[in-house]
Parts: sequence; C-alpha cells; structure tokens
Amino acid sequence: MSRVRGLLLGLALGDTLGAARGKLPADGTLRAGVSTQLACFTTEGMIRAFVRGEHKGICAPEGVVWHAYCRWAALQGLKAKRWSWPDDKPDGWLAQVPVLAERRGSAPATVAALAKTENGMVEKPTASLGCHALTRTLPVAVAVAGADRAYWAGQARQFAALTHGDPAAHSAAAHAAVLVSYCLTAAGERPQVRQALRDGVRALTRTDALTDSELEQLEAALSQADDHPADSGRLARLAPDATAPSALLGGLYVAASFPGRAEMGAALRFAAGAPDGDSVACVAGTLLGALHGAEALPVDLISRHELAWVLDTLARDLVAQLTDSPSGGEYTAGWDPHWWDRYPGW
Repeated sequence: MSRVRGLLLGLALGDTLGAARGKLPADGTLRAGVSTQLACFTTEGMIRAFVRGEHKGICAPEGVVWHAYCRWAALQGLKAKRWSWPDDKPDGWLAQVPVLAERRGSAPATVAALAKTENGMVEKPTASLGCHALTRTLPVAVAVAGADRAYWAGQARQFAALTHGDPAAHSAAAHAAVLVSYCLTAAGERPQVRQALRDGVRALTRTDALTDSELEQLEAALSQADDHPADSGRLARLAPDATAPSALLGGLYVAASFPGRAEMGAALRFAAGAPDGDSVACVAGTLLGALHGAEALPVDLISRHELAWVLDTLARDLVAQLTDSPSGGEYTAGWDPHWWDRYPGW
C-alpha cells in the first residue's frame, strides 16, 4: 500500500516540481499538473475496468480508460466526443473533484484525440510522440505488478495509443510500466534502487517487445548514472525534448543517480532542470515513490499538494480492488454497497 501511494504521490510531486523548474513558493497550495490530472483518470479507469470484468465477465480495459479520459475532457469543458451519462453529467466520485475541472497545462495530442469519433489504436499508428502518452499511463504499473505482467504491459501500450500514435511512445509507456512495477515489488525494507531498475530492464526482454536500440539506451542511462550521477549535461542529452522516450530515459537516469531514501527532494529538483522538467521529474518521482513508499516523500511539499488526498484515495482504492473486490462480482456479494456508485463498471 505504501509503495502504491508513493507511486501516485511521487508522480504528482514530480509533475508539480518540474513545472516550477524546481523552485516552489515557500507556502501555499501546490498546483497539480495536467499529467497528474490524467493519471488520476487512468487510475480510476483501471479500477472501473476491474469492476466491469468482475460483474460482467468481460472487459476491454482500453475502452473503459478511454471513457475515463472523456470524463476529464467533459470536466475541462473541452470539445470531445459526447458520452451519455446519468443526468448528462460524468459519473463516479472522481468527477466531483473541483481541481480536475481546472486547466493545469497543455496536452494537445490528448485533447485532439479526444475530439475524434474513435479512439486511437496500436494497430493504426500516427505521429504523436509526446510525453503524456507515458506520464498518464504510469499507474498501470500497479496492475503489471499485481496481475498478469505481460498482459498489463500490453495494456500500457494500448492506453498510450488511445491518444498518441507513434510506436516509440507506446513502447516507452509499456517499458515504464514494467520498470515501475519492479520498483513496487523490490524485496526488503531498504530495497536497492539501481538493482530494482536493472531487474526491470532485464525483465523487459521477457515481458514486452524491446528492440536492441531501446535496450542499449536503457542500459546506457543506468550505466551513466553509475559512473556520472547527477550530471545536468548528461541528463539534457538523455532527455532533450518533451517526448515519451526522453521522459523515460531521463527519469531512469535521475532515479538511479539519487538512490537514497532521503534524496527524493534533491532528485526531483535535479530532474526539474531537464529540458522538459515536467515529464522527467514525473517519471523519476514515480520510480522513487514506488520503491521507497509514500513516507519517503517530503512532507512539507506533499502536505500542500492540492490533489494529495485524491491521489491517496485512488491508491488505496486500486489496491483494495486488486486484493479484495469491494463490490463483489457476477456471482458473489461485495462488502461495500457504495463501490459501484463510486466506480461504475462501464
């Protein structure tokens, strides 16, 4: 539970620090970024997909997550494909969170995709390579760790393809989900960051399609962190732009450069200095939060974040859904009579 909470809260704190280039105000509320908003709806969509599968016996998770992104668009007042909701309002508890209706940055490829009649698919690649294909799919790592690893790595590809068409973006999203899953499941009370990341990279050759070039890049990022940690010039070369592959390589380098539990704040501030600090810090925060747990996050910062309670609730509910099925299923009764209202299975 602590590591899943750390994953989502680390993602959000990295997103916020990255947007501020590492320089936050001394007091007041810390604003969420658009990657964090979208990651909230990815998490909610996953829970609803599991609920649907248990109650209906069949589910295509990418369709349920697409529906979740449409709810985000509806809250934002964006031009998007219309869905029919009860009372013409998006359902589920997450749609009642005011902050998720606030504009918190630009996600042009996602917004453009949501305005189309049909969602994108891996089988129909286009040119979008942006980092949001990766950052919003990072919560899939929880399902990769707790369910069928290969199946959910494939789902990370599908989720990325809903709005971003470049195969390299799909690969980066899937690879990130597997790497974060190894952080979630690393053994011991004081797990070794670099070892968990190396294990994850090795596992990619068994879990998801990985080209020789992609493997070389991932291994190079880890090797450079071993030999030349926290080098801003190397970070800029590894992550030169706001694309999904850059976010993955930059986040991996930062996480391996700052392996200590007490170094999370320093890691995120360093990541924020990348050419696209939002995405790199988002990935680094996710990796380190998933490995060290929520308690390792800087309390003075996370306690001020406007979506901290929402993310913590989503993390706890995702774990509950994976381990305890609160709403029951097609043939069994659940113990929470309100779960379906919170997470309608469609």
